[in-house]
Amino acid sequence: MGAFLDKPKMEKYNAHGEGNGVCYGLSSMQGWRVEMEDAHTAVVGLPHGLGSWSFFAVYDGHAGSQVARYCCEHLLEHITSNPDFRGGGPGGGGEDGSEAAVSPPEPSVESVKNGIRTGFLQIDEHMRAISERKHSSDRSGSTAVGIMVSPSHFYFINCGDSRALLSRGGRVHFFTQDHKPSNPLEKERIQNAGGAVMIQRVNGSLAVSRALGDFDYKCVHGKGPTEQLVSPEPEVYEIERVDAEDEFVVLACDGIWDVMTNEELCDFVRSRLEVTEDLERVCNDIVDTCLYKGSRDNMSVILVCFPGAPKINPEAVKREAELDKYLQNRVEELIQKQGVESIPDLAHVMCVLATESIPNLPPGGELASKRNVVEEMYNKLNPYQSDSTVSTSKASSSASAQDK
Repeated sequence: MGAFLDKPKMEKYNAHGEGNGVCYGLSSMQGWRVEMEDAHTAVVGLPHGLGSWSFFAVYDGHAGSQVARYCCEHLLEHITSNPDFRGGGPGGGGEDGSEAAVSPPEPSVESVKNGIRTGFLQIDEHMRAISERKHSSDRSGSTAVGIMVSPSHFYFINCGDSRALLSRGGRVHFFTQDHKPSNPLEKERIQNAGGAVMIQRVNGSLAVSRALGDFDYKCVHGKGPTEQLVSPEPEVYEIERVDAEDEFVVLACDGIWDVMTNEELCDFVRSRLEVTEDLERVCNDIVDTCLYKGSRDNMSVILVCFPGAPKINPEAVKREAELDKYLQNRVEELIQKQGVESIPDLAHVMCVLATESIPNLPPGGELASKRNVVEEMYNKLNPYQSDSTVSTSKASSSASAQDK
């Protein structure tokens, strides 16, 4: 879905922060799409007496950015302020200034899960009402993937085909399940609502089976909000924290997962954390690598690190510097070999490097993650070369295929 630009927009939005024993970085990039439809939320210290809690989410919009933007501004409040989040008991309200409002008890696991679900359904109905009042023709929708971090638990939240991943003890410990129309339970709901799954899409059009917004797919009379062609109901998974082993969580839209597996991204992040403490830089490396691996979508990623995350490793830093120097020398050799009169284009250089056995390439990212190093050296030796992003896209995809 959606049209593409002649060349990708690679400018990035970055942010970072820390608190409550976590630190985070994020990056978002428009890429090849004609519009940036992603949004995100990163909050350390939640309202309503939850100062020791944090919340992070990525929203992947489609058919417009309106729903994604609204959710990034209002979803958290819909979750934490509804009575279900507090279990409907003491501390559920407190607007009268009672003692419960000053020091509300921490909600139970089931209350949090119920409150998250209720918050999603509420904001979806609220956005529908806004659209109807404005007689709007807004047909946009958005997936949502997030994590709520309490002192004792992770609450993973997923509605759609964005994905969250937890690295624990050096490996992928958990990841959310994508909501695709071809999934048996999703397909059953779609068919029960009078729809069909064609070319792996709802009625041959929408590629996700759960999302916020998309009200054109939520008009089946006699069916509740979670029984429609497209459901706004999230799946919520609680996992007890293990401080000694929990390393990091990655939240990303499908533009990332289209070209990297769970294990590849986990390994890539771990390798980057051994050479830099700059989480924004790690996130930028992720989106650039995915662009060079062939992703044509908007890309957004949030990296949330815990005390058990990999630390700077002097040996890894040394290997990284040696790798960069090796690649720079190879680029110089390839250009000198051709001669000044017939300098190869960057696509050719990347294709040649892709056929070689290069030691110590970052796991998961491989040669695509070092394309910036190659391009910088290439441009230094050949400053009159025109912009090469478009011309090397096929080579990058080819290198990615060989990496896999």
